[in-house]
Amino acid sequence: MSAADEISPRRRRLILLMPLAAFLALSAVFLVQLFSGRDTSVVPSALIGQPAPQTELPPLEGLPLPGVDPADFAGKVTLVNVWGSWCVPCRQEHPLLMELAGESDIRLVGLNYKDQPENARRFLGELGNPFDAIGVDRTGRGAIEWGVYGVPETFLVGPDGRIRYKHVGPFTPESLREDLMPQIEQALSERS
Repeated sequence: MSAADEISPRRRRLILLMPLAAFLALSAVFLVQLFSGRDTSVVPSALIGQPAPQTELPPLEGLPLPGVDPADFAGKVTLVNVWGSWCVPCRQEHPLLMELAGESDIRLVGLNYKDQPENARRFLGELGNPFDAIGVDRTGRGAIEWGVYGVPETFLVGPDGRIRYKHVGPFTPESLREDLMPQIEQALSERS
């Protein structure tokens, strides 16, 4: 008599149903998350409330703009946008950044992530340049210090040099209006 013959039919059925029960439990967890209504573009950041990283980045060659210097954050409300010319969602959100640059009393800083200088300049030449400064992060080290998961990502730095807000993914008109603008208005009201 083999070991398989010694297992009772009831126990065999239980063993066969265990994977189905595990699958149903995991499916329930995924469905709860899916229908929770949580905004997946909001990623918690350990940097919220912390000083902006002290990462200096060189300027983008061929443009008359400075690179990223953390000392420039002091006393200003700054939006730091991590982008790359190869990034399709960056291209999608770019018109909104152009609009924001024309309307707002904030400083826009670009962190050009793992890009070729000629491609970055071409991107800005085609779509316009909303940035007051652009730092080049060829290796991705600067993005790591900012806690970047992917591009585009955007950080709002308050006049005190602390990160106030983080947005993952491209902005939409709704996320700009409902999420970012209230944060900007609050930060602007705190300027001295």
